[in-house]
Amino acid sequence: MPSITLKIDVDTYRGTREGVPNLVRLLQQHQANASFLFSLGPDHTGWALRRAFRPGFFQKVSRTSVVEHYGLKTLMYGVLLPAPDIGRTCAAEMRAVRDAGFECGIHTWDHVVWQDHVRRRDATWTRTQMQKSFDRFTDIFGQPPQTHGAAGWQMNEHAFAQLDAFGMAYASDGRAQLTESGTLADPAAGPHRLSALGKTHSCIQLPTTLPTLDEMLGRSMHGAVVDTANIAAHLLKLTEQPRDHVYTLHAELEGQKLAPIFDQLLSGWRAQGYQCMAMADYYEQVKNEPLPTYPVSWGELPGRSGELILQA
Repeated sequence: MPSITLKIDVDTYRGTREGVPNLVRLLQQHQANASFLFSLGPDHTGWALRRAFRPGFFQKVSRTSVVEHYGLKTLMYGVLLPAPDIGRTCAAEMRAVRDAGFECGIHTWDHVVWQDHVRRRDATWTRTQMQKSFDRFTDIFGQPPQTHGAAGWQMNEHAFAQLDAFGMAYASDGRAQLTESGTLADPAAGPHRLSALGKTHSCIQLPTTLPTLDEMLGRSMHGAVVDTANIAAHLLKLTEQPRDHVYTLHAELEGQKLAPIFDQLLSGWRAQGYQCMAMADYYEQVKNEPLPTYPVSWGELPGRSGELILQA
């Protein structure tokens, strides 16, 4: 049976408080499994307004209604409002996810700081940021994290080395290359290892292989403009041919305004014969397979501004 691994990125305080419980209920209704990856430090979402100067940023904002999905208050955190400490104030919500039977892991310490700076930072800065999230996760859950999914699919070679130092066997920090229509540019894309800093790392990467909702909304795909009425159908068309996939969703989107679309996707994937699983489940399926090794690589994806980690 082919699988859809559901990787849930939780970026913000609001997403943790409101989107995460909604997703837990929806997944339980569909008897689907998933991995929740938490931002564990301050919510400085307002600092992301600096990205307005990047090519393609305004185009994405206009397509995805950032204010509608994230809320004006969230966009003021760190600018006009103090940044809430997500891990300190939302520990109960995070433990409730674990208690409901879902895998929990690390997304980042400070989402905006990591996404905007990690590519150019050194080993000391990188280890410090990752150790903060590791320690906070351990404090909240009483045990160390088993997995990681990078904020904004942004990493550096020191960060990949740190995953090995933490003893993480698997993570989902990058993406597979996609065509303009959302299909895989390389049909063989999938689990792999990375070579960096002169060595092959043991941590297996499980790259996201499908476009995200915010990358699709407002774009022309398959001859039609994608909107909330047809986006589920467009995404389900990409999974018509059975193969294992990793799909990244966001607590701020599928957990709130776009929850009805995620409901359609879960029903559609079941009808297509997929099993929805957590990253840990997918890792168990592939850990003994002979996996390819690639160098750390960067590139762009349709519908997303800036470069991110891509499977070479």
